[in-house]
Amino acid sequence: MAASYFDPVSLRVFVAICEEQSFREAAERENLTTSAVSKRLASLEESIGALLLERSRRGVKLTAAGEAMLPAARSLLQSMAHIHAQLSDYSGDVKGVVHVAASLSAVASSLPEDIAAFLRRHGSDVRVTLDERMSLDVVRSVEDGSADLGIYWGDALATSKLQTIPYRADRLVVVVHKDHELARRKRVSFAETLPYERVAIKGGSFVQLTQQRMAITEGAALRYHIQVGTFDAACRIAAANLALAIVPAEASKPLIKAFGLRAIPLTDEWASRRFVICVRDRKALKVPARLLLDSLSSQWYGNDAEAQ
Repeated sequence: MAASYFDPVSLRVFVAICEEQSFREAAERENLTTSAVSKRLASLEESIGALLLERSRRGVKLTAAGEAMLPAARSLLQSMAHIHAQLSDYSGDVKGVVHVAASLSAVASSLPEDIAAFLRRHGSDVRVTLDERMSLDVVRSVEDGSADLGIYWGDALATSKLQTIPYRADRLVVVVHKDHELARRKRVSFAETLPYERVAIKGGSFVQLTQQRMAITEGAALRYHIQVGTFDAACRIAAANLALAIVPAEASKPLIKAFGLRAIPLTDEWASRRFVICVRDRKALKVPARLLLDSLSSQWYGNDAEAQ
C-alpha cells in the first residue's frame, strides 16, 4: 500500500464515530453534517485501502482494520497537538484563542471573574471563549479536543483519560427566605431539609443529581413542584418564599444581599466541593491555554479554607 496522508479532521471524525457509536452524534460533536462525516470516513478508508467500520441497526462496529486504526488515530492526534504546542513556543507571541468548557456551578461561581482578571493581563494577545455545559459534556469536549480546558465539580466525575488540576473550593448552602422555618438555623443537614418544598435545577445539574441520590440514601423523595434552569433563578424562587434552594455559596452571594436571604451551610461532607480543571495533556497545550491554566490553578493556593 502506498504511503497515506491522514488529515486531522478525518481522524477526529473516525474517533468521534467510534466513541459516540453514531454517525449523527459524531456529526453534532464535530459540527459537521452527517453526509460530511460519511464522506470523511469513506476518504479515510480509501486512503488506507480497508473498511474501518460496519454499520448496522445497533450502531457501528469496528472491523479488524478499525480496531488497529483507533489507537493509532488517537496517538496521531495527540502527537499533532504536542508538536503544535511545542512550535508555538517559538512564535514570539502568545496570540490565540482558548476554548473553555465549564459546568453550570463553575460559571455561576468565580470563573468569569478569574477569566476577566486573566484577560486584563493578556487581553490584547488572547481571546477566551466560555461554553456552559453539563459536567459530562465538559469532560467529553476536552477528550475530543473541542475545548482546551474543562472546569467542573471534581467529585461529579472520574476520568482516567484526562489530567486534572485543582482550581477552587466551594460549599453548598441552603438558601431560604427570612421567614422560612429554617431561617434561624446556623447549620443544617441535608436530611433536615427533606420535609420542605424545594426548587429543582433542571437540565442534569450535578447539584440536583446529588440531592436525588442523597434523598434515596435517606429513604425519602425530594419535594418540588418548581424547576428552573439557573442558580440565580433558584435564589429568586427562595426570595419569594415559595421553596428553599440548595446552591453553591459563591453563586448565592449577590442575591443573598439583594433580597435579604439566609444562606445556611450544609453540614454533610459531600456539600464541600472541589472544582478541577481538566486537560488532555498539560505539556501539549498551546501557550495561551497554558497561561490561562496557570492563572486559574493559582487560585487553589490558600483556597482550602473556603471548603471548611
